[in-house]
Amino acid sequence: MGHLEKPFTIILLSWEFVPMIKRFVHAALIGVLLSLTATAAFAQDGDVSAAEITYAINNFALFICAVLVLFMQAGFALVELGFNSSKNVVNIMFKNLLDLAVGVIIYWLIGFGLMYGGSVIIPGVLTWGGIGVSEVSSDLAGLNPQADFLFQVAFAATAATIVSGAVAGRIKVSAYLIYTVFITALIYPISGYWKWGGGWLNDLGFHDFAGSLLVHSVGGFAGLAGAIVLGPRIGRFAKDSPKHMFAPHNYAFAGLGVFILWIGWYGFNPGSQLAFVGSANTDAVMLIAVNTTLAAGAGTTAALFLSWFLIKKPDLGAALNGALAGLVGITANCDSVTNLSAILIGAIAGVIMVFATMLLERLKIDDPVGAWPVHGAAGIWGGLAAAIFGGHSLVAQIIGSIVIPAWAFLTCFALFSALKAIGQLRVSPEEEEIGLDLTEHGAAAYSLTGLGVLSSD
Repeated sequence: MGHLEKPFTIILLSWEFVPMIKRFVHAALIGVLLSLTATAAFAQDGDVSAAEITYAINNFALFICAVLVLFMQAGFALVELGFNSSKNVVNIMFKNLLDLAVGVIIYWLIGFGLMYGGSVIIPGVLTWGGIGVSEVSSDLAGLNPQADFLFQVAFAATAATIVSGAVAGRIKVSAYLIYTVFITALIYPISGYWKWGGGWLNDLGFHDFAGSLLVHSVGGFAGLAGAIVLGPRIGRFAKDSPKHMFAPHNYAFAGLGVFILWIGWYGFNPGSQLAFVGSANTDAVMLIAVNTTLAAGAGTTAALFLSWFLIKKPDLGAALNGALAGLVGITANCDSVTNLSAILIGAIAGVIMVFATMLLERLKIDDPVGAWPVHGAAGIWGGLAAAIFGGHSLVAQIIGSIVIPAWAFLTCFALFSALKAIGQLRVSPEEEEIGLDLTEHGAAAYSLTGLGVLSSD
């Protein structure tokens, strides 16, 4: 067959599949309609009550949102390994796996009971609800406790994994494991209780719908503490260091990671409505989703053009982090601002991220992925924007925007400093130069065998 014949053949074959696709779509639509009709009929006959239908839809929707948030772990891993050296890819994937795997167990054992506890230890500040979560639901009007836990543990894992990027390339695996346990068991749940568990910030009127401060600034400021205590990577701020030495090794991974995070955010923000049945809930979820989208787009655009103006070239890294900053900035207030306000919030978050990144450079604080500019600085802005654009108490928002980051920074600074004091925080200079993949794990991420170079073994 000639070269010119192939495209026409492909087009013809594709056209032949159109009726098949149409039939499949029609069948699927008919199936959905029949299912809805059957459900309504069962409800009318008394076999399935309206309360049971509401209960099923709310919990299944929350389950899907929890899965989306859990999938963000893949996005965080890709962003971090893309922005870092190829000699630390295995180490980065390992740390991100630790955050999720160990985190879910620790949060089930301790964190969830502290964050949503019933027994008061210190009024408004600390409670304890016991180990684990109820496996039985007794209230059809609410959420199944198992679904609720799954959604909440996904948030806890997000807060923990943000730090991984800030300390990349120089922290011992054992030290990172200790950090993961502490932030999931104590640091994140305690400040989370202050608002979401009904603590003192909630009583004050503080508003953080989905976690600009309670999740992202906690991770961002914990990462800042780790970056400061660890110190920069060897040669990071040396005048004679080649520019390519610390450049991202794979922008494709970093870009794909941001796309995954953006998609996962539709579980993060709309899912925080926690109810999906009824016109009021539907309207709220749709507003939240659109505000999330607009803020991400505005953050990308603002960071892109600002960095372009400053360095005279369109910088992909700045654009990618601008998208994440816009998402972080809108997370606290997405339920209570207009579309136009969401655009402004996202754009300002992108600008803040760029200047926060420049500040870290000026202070010689090494944050390889920009965890603090994206999650810490933009997280504070999100909390303040809830007052400026959303009408919430300015005093309460200022207090929350100070106390929550301070709590995360000081506790993690103490933890990392203690590990450093006993010589268990940072790998040796030799190990750092070789790369943590080989020295910590004994494995390389990329094998030369696949490129035609055979192993000598």
